[in-house]
Amino acid sequence: MLIADDARADSEQEWDGWPDIPGDTAFTIKVREADPLVRAGFPAHVTVLYPFMHQNRMNDLVHSELSRLFARHPSFALTFAEFGRYPGVLYLDPQPHDPVKALTADLTRRWPELVPYRGIFGTGLDPHLTLANHEGPATQDAAYDALEAELAPLLPLRCHVDAVELIVWDGERWESQATYSLGQSLGLL
Repeated sequence: MLIADDARADSEQEWDGWPDIPGDTAFTIKVREADPLVRAGFPAHVTVLYPFMHQNRMNDLVHSELSRLFARHPSFALTFAEFGRYPGVLYLDPQPHDPVKALTADLTRRWPELVPYRGIFGTGLDPHLTLANHEGPATQDAAYDALEAELAPLLPLRCHVDAVELIVWDGERWESQATYSLGQSLGLL
């Protein structure tokens, strides 16, 4: 992994946010129902694991193992009824958390070297759907209070989750690489 490690070192010297390098991957749950609410500049999603392994380490064996891992998890429903905040971030809180956390736990149990959010937030963040992340400390409270007031009448949102998406950073944007189906439904919708 010398090439990836060298590229990451170069990237980290210049980053103004996440230290992503081309080929980084992540697992997300698409939430198309929330796309109209998002002001963060990317499609609505709940992160299952960021980052996963670099794209150059992905092969047929890894994809087969991922297919089996995700198929062991039943599909489920998420409800987005409450707002939450991290410093600089306004998000929707998906309920229940347990199915998303179970996916993350299985991935990190199988690949323990993969630490959620590169360890920036300790063991990771609770599941969340970022709505906005563009305000600084001086303006975020007023801006996010106004955005909450605007979006609150559109809640709750509900979505059925029957797949997890593997996305890859191409140096400019995240692109879909593969979709992994979850197992049978728990009948939650």
